[in-house]
Amino acid sequence: MARKKEDLEEKILDVDASMQGTIAFKDPVNLRINGSFEGRLDARGSLTIGENARVKANITGDRIIVAGKVTGNITATDTVSVIAPAVVKGNITTPRLSVTEGAVIEGQLAMLYATSGGPQNDVTMTLKDVAQYLEVESKVVEEWANNNKIPAQSENGNWVFAKTAVDRWIQEENTK
Repeated sequence: MARKKEDLEEKILDVDASMQGTIAFKDPVNLRINGSFEGRLDARGSLTIGENARVKANITGDRIIVAGKVTGNITATDTVSVIAPAVVKGNITTPRLSVTEGAVIEGQLAMLYATSGGPQNDVTMTLKDVAQYLEVESKVVEEWANNNKIPAQSENGNWVFAKTAVDRWIQEENTK
């Protein structure tokens, strides 16, 4: 399990500067913005807007956590978390939303079913798929599944995994 965390940590991008333009990622990454950004953000994976960040941008991504100030619309395929002392001035579109006491949202909210990852159209992954996705050996993923350390189901003697559940598990493991 230590290897998985190391692999995830290698994919973290921490921006603590003033930037302007468009940031777009094809592959999942853990992006954290602590400075100021103006433009457009298209993130895959987890995007965190730090408490001291000032962002003027339309943001799209999978999992978005806001603790700073955002002026612009936010669209997430998985979750949006707005954590005090966050101030969001813009519309939020997401299947799941959490807001802590003291956070401010000025805009409209649309909670829609996930376009990729709703129960009807979630991507199903095999043991080999998950091993490649997590960049670990198949026997490690099998051990995690056998010990209920990763969300999995046994179907006809084979382990199957819902991609959204695996992504959520990665996020939870990364915050431990």
